[in-house]
Parts: sequence; C-alpha cells; structure tokens
Amino acid sequence: MFTGIVTDVGRVRAVRQTDRDRRFEIDTAFDLSTVDIGASIAHAGCCLTVVEKGQGWFAVEVSGETLAVTTLDEWTVGRPVNLERAARVGDELGGHIVSGHVDGVGEVLSVAEEGGSHRVRIRAPRPLHRYIAPKGSITVEGVSLTVNEVEDDVFGVNLIPHTWEVTTLGRLAPGVRVNLEIDMLARYLARWRETA
Repeated sequence: MFTGIVTDVGRVRAVRQTDRDRRFEIDTAFDLSTVDIGASIAHAGCCLTVVEKGQGWFAVEVSGETLAVTTLDEWTVGRPVNLERAARVGDELGGHIVSGHVDGVGEVLSVAEEGGSHRVRIRAPRPLHRYIAPKGSITVEGVSLTVNEVEDDVFGVNLIPHTWEVTTLGRLAPGVRVNLEIDMLARYLARWRETA
C-alpha cells in the first residue's frame, strides 16, 4: 500500500529486455540499506518489486501485462520517475490509500498557470472515467491529487507549486500520457453495484 506522496524522483539508468521480462535499473536517493530485495516501490504509480540493488540504484522486472496497461513501455534511459516506498503501519497518511495498481493511461489535454499553481486537464480512458468524481481522489503518475471538476471523460486537477516542483508532474504538457489509479473506494463501490 502507498499514500500517493512522492518521496524521491529517480531516473531510469538502464533498460534491458531479458529472457523473462523487461528490466529497469533506477537511480535513486533512497537509503538502499533500508530497502530489502523483494520490497515494493511505486514507480509513477505502478507497484514494482526490487530484484537487485547497488550503490545508489536498484532494479525491477516488469511483465508484459504491466507494459501493456501502463506508460512503462515508453520508458527510456534518462526518464525521471516518481518513486514512493510502501507505507508502514503507523505512517502518516498524507494522501489517500493507493494500491499501486494502475487502472489506465490518461492523456494530458491542457496545462494552464493559475496564480502560483497549475490547472491540468486530463482525458481518462473509457469506462474508467465513470469512477472519477469531483472532490474525490485520484493518483496521477503516483501522485495523490484531488479532482476539481469532471466533464464526461475529462477531469481537472490543481497542482500547487510544491507538487509541480518536487515531482515529475512539473514536466506535464498536452499530449503526455500518464498512469492513473482511481480511488480504491470508488473501485469497490462500483463492483458492489455491478454484483448487487
């Protein structure tokens, strides 16, 4: 489990196709002496398992399924990546409950300055858009955000200067594809309604 509060922006240092999956090596500022092999780390909102680590870097393996339903298939060397270590019992829940399971890929439609903040409009894939509600929570590239407005399959979020500066969201522009995870409560409520 995660909270959607990014604690490091890593950088892809190597990409390699193996006989099993695609392997990414990620440069990080995390103290890797406290990261075990097998630990879960969210990468742009996608929960991946650490399979190897070295001085200032760790490696993850990504399945074809994950590559097909996230933006990870587009990752190349040098790409910055929002990182968050798994939450521990007793940690402050600063964002919202995040599973690290990407629900779909959205497309940024516009980015506009609004005071010191930035208003971002994103088109969600159908039928995922049904689970996004005004003043609800959504995870964009692993960042917990509040939905400001929703119109059909387009929703808007407001990024305060801190979020803009310390995550990869400050690099958003029209046409950029982003990983989305809907609020977990919306997911279970929708499933309950389908089966009730």
